[in-house]
Amino acid sequence: MTDTPAIELKGISKAFGPVQANKDISIRVMPGTIHGIIGENGAGKSTLMSILYGFYKADKGEIFIRGKKTEIPDSQAAIAAGIGMVFQHFKLVQNFTVLENVILGAEDGALLRPSLAKARDVLKHLADEYELQVAPEALIENLSVGHQQRVEILKALYREADILILDEPTGVLTPAEADHLFRILDNLRKEGKTIILITHKLREIMEITDTVSVMRRGEMTATVNTSETDPAQLAELMVGRKVLLRVDKKPAEPKQVVLEVENLRRTDSKGVERLKGISLHVRAGEILGIAGVAGNGQSELLEVLGGYADATGSIRINGEEIDLTGKHSDGQSRRARGIAHVPEDRQHEGLIMPFGAWENLVFGYHHDPEYQSGMLMDNAGIREEAAGKMERFDVRPPNPALAARNFSGGNQQKLVLAREIERNPDLLLVGQPTRGVDIGAIEFIHQRILQLRDAGKAILLVSVELDEILSMSDRIAVMFDGQIMGERLPEETDQAELGLLMAGVTEQTDKPAIDAINEQLEAKLAREEARNG
Repeated sequence: MTDTPAIELKGISKAFGPVQANKDISIRVMPGTIHGIIGENGAGKSTLMSILYGFYKADKGEIFIRGKKTEIPDSQAAIAAGIGMVFQHFKLVQNFTVLENVILGAEDGALLRPSLAKARDVLKHLADEYELQVAPEALIENLSVGHQQRVEILKALYREADILILDEPTGVLTPAEADHLFRILDNLRKEGKTIILITHKLREIMEITDTVSVMRRGEMTATVNTSETDPAQLAELMVGRKVLLRVDKKPAEPKQVVLEVENLRRTDSKGVERLKGISLHVRAGEILGIAGVAGNGQSELLEVLGGYADATGSIRINGEEIDLTGKHSDGQSRRARGIAHVPEDRQHEGLIMPFGAWENLVFGYHHDPEYQSGMLMDNAGIREEAAGKMERFDVRPPNPALAARNFSGGNQQKLVLAREIERNPDLLLVGQPTRGVDIGAIEFIHQRILQLRDAGKAILLVSVELDEILSMSDRIAVMFDGQIMGERLPEETDQAELGLLMAGVTEQTDKPAIDAINEQLEAKLAREEARNG
């Protein structure tokens, strides 16, 4: 391995108005390694990599690629320098095929047919070499998130990138998809590619990287060999204080039943039954965690409970029946009954991204009399209240006028939580509370949810992260194929048992039934492989 860095940044600084996103940052990334960059949301990681990829121009500083000083005024210059970037939110045309997306912007001429033929051959070679199999003729909109990410990596490799930047690549992946991504990255490293992995997940850093650099509030605080550090040290470097890596909670004191669900059924627009007779309850002062592989009905359960989808069956709040199909079945009527909802997708369901933080902090509650001033809304009062919520929930930067899209993912999540929790609901529905959130914010979010529980509120928590389910829940219900497969106490179960339930295997499942389940899973995998080429 050469001693010349694949990438060297010297004294990089970048400000956006009064906000200093990067301050005098220097970093060396050696060739053929996976170099992790971690830090809290808003620490400046993505800004630094956007400078390297030509999306932003640094106010000062120098960039060296393979020892040569290089100007990167735009992304085309970065691509020419052998740099590719896979963004957290993919840059794909949904109604184009895989092939069309790969060659977009890299066509060989006015005629597309030769470009497509060349791309098909190159893609087959890349797919075989790096485990990046994906059907070339498949439409992007028909691919899973994991396969869409493969297309983004293929785009970069097709442009002959030997330096790859991945920005929060597992934020939208299932654990199985994340494991496959790590195998891909390992294959790329073995072939001599240089990879920069931006993440806030300590497990990923410890598992896959060779070296890790830590950023905090726009500055580089440390660079260490991964083998010579541990999660506790990295967490402290990230946030500037010791961080509790486990949830510290007192035993629950459940009281009266707040939410009762009986025989809940939901059929989607294609006639597929997504909820198949769900029955559960949640008491005041407890957290019921819903575990399961994504796509097994958890999202539909939240949608029905939150008033966004019709269903049949029975839902009672504090003993009173809720209308599931009539004109009173909507989010506003649920809020009036004391139900608050933190949706799974904060950007599409929880916030209106171009609107200011102060506006987002009252959405859904803006018709309340407290926000009115005569015939108009009391905007001054709303802004003042928003500033208080942002301070209490440690939203950074604490600027109520800033558009929601300009906050990091973790701070966007805090905005949604602040809006819903501060309504003091009887029942809080929480979907994927810490998806794409850094470790400091995870600790904060968990504490706020537990404070609500300890104040005697009922909480239904849906998460694909088993660690989160086990640490936060007082009771755990496992969903598979739209059904509750079983309920467990966290202190009396483990990931292995929950994993079986998530696959549809229960204590009552006899061997023929288990064989049938395995056959179904194998058939499903075969269909997916055939569909994806």
